[in-house]
Amino acid sequence: MFLYLIGLVALLTLYRWYRETKRVPNISDKYVYITGCDSGFGNLLAKRLDELGYHVIAACFTEKGEDDLKKSSSKKLTTIHVDVAKSESIQKAAAFIKSKVGEAGLWGLVNNAGLSVPAGPCDWLTIQDYKQMLDVNLMGVIEVTLSVIPLIKKSQGRIVNVASVFGRISPVGGAYCISKYGVEAFNDSLRRNLRDFGIKVLCIEPGFFKTTITNTEVIEKNLHNLWDKLPQEVRDDYGSDYVEKVLKLMKEQMDKLSDPDLMKVVSCMEHALSAVYPRTRYSPGWDAKLFWLPLSYMPTLIADYVLARDHLKPAKAVV
Repeated sequence: MFLYLIGLVALLTLYRWYRETKRVPNISDKYVYITGCDSGFGNLLAKRLDELGYHVIAACFTEKGEDDLKKSSSKKLTTIHVDVAKSESIQKAAAFIKSKVGEAGLWGLVNNAGLSVPAGPCDWLTIQDYKQMLDVNLMGVIEVTLSVIPLIKKSQGRIVNVASVFGRISPVGGAYCISKYGVEAFNDSLRRNLRDFGIKVLCIEPGFFKTTITNTEVIEKNLHNLWDKLPQEVRDDYGSDYVEKVLKLMKEQMDKLSDPDLMKVVSCMEHALSAVYPRTRYSPGWDAKLFWLPLSYMPTLIADYVLARDHLKPAKAVV
């Protein structure tokens, strides 16, 4: 009986692999709009899709990002400036894309742009710190998507939303996890709403990878900035050496967890856009598959215990 079960699992795995190898035809006629292409996943995806023959519309935040991407891509790739926190910028980009794709419509949208700071203990932050990140990581994703849905309906194409394993579990304070939970919720409702129009909505939930999101220098600067603005009363609660202890612990964890192979995520994005039968969710990174996602399904008591093991307590902690 056990051997039959193993055989069935092997057969289903083989079938799934074969099914997922099938690719959509005529990619050279398809347009894909990607946000956050200055660096990281978005930059690599733009280059990868350009190599495959797609018409790539790469949204960058800086002129340098646009220039660098143009230099390393074919003339088929188009760069545009987009600030996903500003409605005017998003609508201007949507109008440009509409004129670019014509009646063929937009095959794919990849919502990749995002911020990781400001982040820290909840009582270190102001409401403006929360709004700043939510405007980019969540409201930006929603508004960019709404701006091009009519174009995606024309092609019966794809929407790929980049969330995170931290859209399943919240080990850190600040708006990052909140924004990613929001992206997950938006992704689910969007997938169910647009299914009747032949549109597939997919979600990428990466673990830790070496990008600007996990850049220790950026995180260190963020923590020092937050600390410098705190009232003395709050500093006393945590202790004068708290920041340095946190940074030491964080660097050790980032070195262990952060995967330098960004193509693991890019390959998932490309599959979501190109496969005839894409997955509903992708979880690139072994830490995502073997730690964060399983932990997110655990009872709260167990998840809290596991996360508390490496938690650095404030000087005036009462438990």
